[in-house]
Amino acid sequence: MLYQMDVGGSGAEDAIRAYWAHLGENEGGDGADASDAGMVEFANMLVRGFATHRARIDETIRSVSHHWRLERMTRVDRNILRLATFELLELTDVPRRVTLNEAIELAKRFGSEGSAGFVNGVLDRIAGDLGKS
Repeated sequence: MLYQMDVGGSGAEDAIRAYWAHLGENEGGDGADASDAGMVEFANMLVRGFATHRARIDETIRSVSHHWRLERMTRVDRNILRLATFELLELTDVPRRVTLNEAIELAKRFGSEGSAGFVNGVLDRIAGDLGKS
């Protein structure tokens, strides 16, 4: 959904609606049962949270990526960083290790060959700057 917002310029609510209507059919679309509800709510909260805190999240990433402008990062890497940075900044109950591991796995699966190391390096610096252990 963050990728869709980045590419198409859509807002959070439009991205959420489009995702669950077209792409999320197997993950909680119209046929979602009660066991899917928590996952759907969590995903939607992440998207809305990013949209609300976008300026702060992007500035946080910029502050540690001295040699990489945010706009020059691949869209996949940029949006993985945004998602994980939101978690580091706002979801204080999620351990640093969990956030970083999930982001690295996303980077391995959807990014380029060097994405996992890049994402790990940037997020490790952000987490360190935030004092999150």
